[in-house]
Amino acid sequence: MVLPQCDTTFHIAVKTRGHRMKATLQRVNLKFPRLVLHGRQTTTEEELSREVAFRRAMEQSMPIGLRVVDLEGRISYVNPAFCRLVGLNEQDLIGQLPPYSYWPPEENEQHRLNIKRLLNGEVKHLNTKISMMHKNGQRLTCRMLTSPLEDASGKQVGWMTSVTDITEPTRIRQELALAQERFITVLQSLDASVSVAPQAPSDELLFANEAYRKWFGGSLDLGHRALVRDNPSAWSESRDVFNEAAQRWFDVRVRSIQWVDGRVVQLAVANDITQKRLSEEAQRLQYERIEQTSRLINMGEMASSLAHELNQPLTAIANYTMGATARIRAAAEAGTHVPPDDLVEMLTKTARQAERAGTVIKRIRAFVKRSDPVRKFVEPEQIVAEAVGLVEVDARAIGVQIRCDLDPNLPALHVDPVLIEQVLLNLVKNGVEAMRDGPHRLLQVRVLMSESDMLFSVIDRGTGVAPEIRDRLFDSFYTTKPDGMGMGLNICRSIIEAHQGQLWFEDNPEGGSSFQFLLPIEPAVQDEQHTEEKTNA
Repeated sequence: MVLPQCDTTFHIAVKTRGHRMKATLQRVNLKFPRLVLHGRQTTTEEELSREVAFRRAMEQSMPIGLRVVDLEGRISYVNPAFCRLVGLNEQDLIGQLPPYSYWPPEENEQHRLNIKRLLNGEVKHLNTKISMMHKNGQRLTCRMLTSPLEDASGKQVGWMTSVTDITEPTRIRQELALAQERFITVLQSLDASVSVAPQAPSDELLFANEAYRKWFGGSLDLGHRALVRDNPSAWSESRDVFNEAAQRWFDVRVRSIQWVDGRVVQLAVANDITQKRLSEEAQRLQYERIEQTSRLINMGEMASSLAHELNQPLTAIANYTMGATARIRAAAEAGTHVPPDDLVEMLTKTARQAERAGTVIKRIRAFVKRSDPVRKFVEPEQIVAEAVGLVEVDARAIGVQIRCDLDPNLPALHVDPVLIEQVLLNLVKNGVEAMRDGPHRLLQVRVLMSESDMLFSVIDRGTGVAPEIRDRLFDSFYTTKPDGMGMGLNICRSIIEAHQGQLWFEDNPEGGSSFQFLLPIEPAVQDEQHTEEKTNA
């Protein structure tokens, strides 16, 4: 560069060590021009200003409160987040010494201890949960982290503290903890056993409440697995399970749930129903005794008629045998012989009457014999014939005609024949009694079939059921008979419902009543089994 031949000053820009600076070039004389640099100080100040502005912008935009105290504990700096946290402005806070205005009075001592440990150098860093107080008195739960603040030479000049408001997360955690505590308290106080375990082959019992441990201890095999062994997959329907270890009956419900770690596990809830089962068994035995008593009472009520029915064949047997004896004696006195064909005829008639008497006795014996309920396939025609056969003598005695009308080709029913016969006998007897003094004395017994049920109807032409007793007709110990027990229709309904059927009554449009019961027909596969049984027999 060629410089002019006079004192001249030039302003130029130069770049050194990566910094752009302004410079002044002065030519005092032509031989010794002088370059004066004055840009570095300007550039350094600008960069420092930018850095300070950046840091301040960052501090002011932070949601975390920042506070600086000097070595005496005097507040020398707070950011806006800290001011918002305590509800005070910067001017209110700067210069404060302990105890600070945002310390809750009830926790002053703890805060004094913390600041004392810092100022005395007992600790350099502090990480603790504290309570702070907003200007409006609201208490805040905060996480406070404090570290030494040093200058450029490494000398400590105070402490920098960051404060995070954790009031809401703490409240949520506390509520969750309380909810969990309440839930666990409820589970522990349940009378039902509650257990959670993965499916086999895991041997881990994830949860068991007090009731479970009372009955099964901490055993997975004796408790949880034994309760769900009949169906290892999840089932929501409850089941009655007898547990060998506890020697108790349980109503068990199992469900698949997602555990806290994401695994699909089994939740089993088991209610102790031992007393219920024992009560049901006692009730069943009581009903069996009542049914037996009812059958005996029925036989007692029909005793005179049955005696008359037995008397006829027995009298005939006596007559035939005495006649045969007389003829044999007469022939012996005359020195002749009774023709064999005559004796055969008399003996045949005697045998027929004996068989008739035996049929009556067998029918009575089968009806009153005490035995456990046994279901088997039986023809509806047989049930009707047995029931009607037991009551038709009484019916004839009072002039009641019994007419049976059955659909052809009725399938067999899978029932206890004695119990169903008892129901039909009760209904037929009641129908006969209802027409004792009436002008119309026709009792109809009908059996009709639908797709899945068989309908039995006993229709009388009596006086019908009075409106005031309709709602109580099937109640235990309610009867319209002076000497009745009031158990007949109640037992009948229990028997039919035990066979998954229904029993009800309707008014007969022609006068009287129609008592009907419906019994389910077994699936075709069982009908085929019944046919095979009959063939083998």
